[in-house]
Amino acid sequence: MIKLGVNIDHVATLRQARRTNEPDPLEAAFLAEEAGADGITIHLREDRRHIQDRDAEMLRKIVRTRLNLEMGMNEEIIRIALSLKPDQVTLVPERREEITTEGGLDVAADFERVRRAVRRLHEAGIRVSLFIDPAARQIRAAARTGAEFIEIHTGGYAHAWPQEEKCQRQLAQVASGARLGRKAGLRINAGHGLTYRNVQPIAAIPEIEELNIGHSIVSRALMTGFKEAVAEMKRLMVEARQNL
Repeated sequence: MIKLGVNIDHVATLRQARRTNEPDPLEAAFLAEEAGADGITIHLREDRRHIQDRDAEMLRKIVRTRLNLEMGMNEEIIRIALSLKPDQVTLVPERREEITTEGGLDVAADFERVRRAVRRLHEAGIRVSLFIDPAARQIRAAARTGAEFIEIHTGGYAHAWPQEEKCQRQLAQVASGARLGRKAGLRINAGHGLTYRNVQPIAAIPEIEELNIGHSIVSRALMTGFKEAVAEMKRLMVEARQNL
């Protein structure tokens, strides 16, 4: 059964726009789990543009499924992760000037630094995923770091939508990367830019265990209600896998 990790960063983004106490990311996490989410994902950025330290601390206490902490390899953030001990850390590239994560981690070029970060997190009992593009060089390097998971960056596929030919090429790259990762002994997640319109072809890739989706769910929730949005996304994903 494919799993859904719900990223609640944009709930915090809306709250931080007014520096108030609503909408509450903790309430969003509760509703997501009630609706069938298999995990909650947050990104604790260096500039704290959305999720705050207190959010992470409180979510660690209340999340009943699994807390996945996305983070860069900044030393301060690594120390926070070692203290917080989320169920999983996903290492991502991070630039302060970016609006959102713009691509995968270059594990091949920064191999030793990534491997050291993976080792430190493992010593604290935290499993690790690496957010990477579906490129063979990156997948093979990721396997050598000791990380248990990769999360395949689906931005290329999402940005190609709805150009059918380009979209199919990008989808094939994601599927090929998932197969290669599995052969290399990695477990496979995916995410970035997935929406209610484009999720099913990705959800149908059998090697992928979990999709991490946030912006589209939060956007839909503004119209339909958060619980309903999560339940609908989960239904689409499960339906795609059942139709294989």
